[in-house]
Amino acid sequence: MIHAVVMAGGAGTRFWPLSRMAIPKQLLSFGGERSLIQQAIDRLDSLVPVDNISVITNQSLVSAIEDQLPALSSKSIIGEPAKRDTAPCIGLAAGLIAAEDPDATMIVMPSDHIIQPVEAFHEAVTKAHKLVEQDPSRLITFGITPDRPAESYGYIQRGESVNSDVFRVEQFKEKPVIDTAKQYLDEGGYYWNSGIFVWKARAILEALEQYQPDMILRINRIVQRRGEADFHDVIKREFTAIEGISIDYAVMEHHANVLVIEAPFEWDDIGSWQALSRLFPTDANNNTVVGKHAGIQTTNSIIQSSKDHLVATIGVSDLIIVHTEDATLVANKQEEESVRKLVRLLESKQDSLHL
Repeated sequence: MIHAVVMAGGAGTRFWPLSRMAIPKQLLSFGGERSLIQQAIDRLDSLVPVDNISVITNQSLVSAIEDQLPALSSKSIIGEPAKRDTAPCIGLAAGLIAAEDPDATMIVMPSDHIIQPVEAFHEAVTKAHKLVEQDPSRLITFGITPDRPAESYGYIQRGESVNSDVFRVEQFKEKPVIDTAKQYLDEGGYYWNSGIFVWKARAILEALEQYQPDMILRINRIVQRRGEADFHDVIKREFTAIEGISIDYAVMEHHANVLVIEAPFEWDDIGSWQALSRLFPTDANNNTVVGKHAGIQTTNSIIQSSKDHLVATIGVSDLIIVHTEDATLVANKQEEESVRKLVRLLESKQDSLHL
């Protein structure tokens, strides 16, 4: 059967001060009633039975996610005792799924993306499912056709065509500098790496066993204790001992049978505050405003507030202004990556009140 794994352990630090440790980005809504993780689960409706959906998250977020996703059983929401990147997360999920359904096909996706239309997403996943049924050793990823040179995404270089919109992966590329990103765009044949995957659970477990044998040994110990009284102790001990590594580094860059499907859907990973300008309309001065704002000579800015708090600006340009109940961020748009540094500064000051 088909199963889905939603990865929801991210901290969303680039969305500080709205995103916090207790309520990170994936638990927030951006302009709608449903949070990003709720939208991710909604996206699976009619594609994956609800009993076959798992969420892997930080242990501290389990309760909040249970509150947001009441249709999922508590067994389906698994808390990691430590942040160890995507490969251990995916390996653990694959191990638990394969123990119950040895022939399972997995969809793996992050919890904080915007994907539209849902029908096109279903079409792409169905195509991937058929491809792995034809050859269970295949590992499928989805590539997003870039519409701008982006430094914040990894890239996939496509190789020979397998069939319409499906290609062998020639190479995975790290997040490039701007000139290299422009080169990729000019040359064509490069996609943004969406971080969404489809494969057989046993195929990814076999790949991890080949490339990350120590990781699989520890994951197997965890899986063997599922349902036992000491499960939480075992997962804390074994998972924490795993070295953190992304699935791209751990497997995808080495595996001989990786395919990329050119995604037929619109995609945004909501990676930073500038994403709001892609989600919401801009005014005549190219400002994106969410909340209450009054401005004079204010241009090219992103302003986030509440319906009850007015942000007033005069003579400013290219700013990110975010107001919350207990913190306000004012940043140059060109320095938005430094929001992460600001969070680390607060951590160094042990300012838990604002983290």
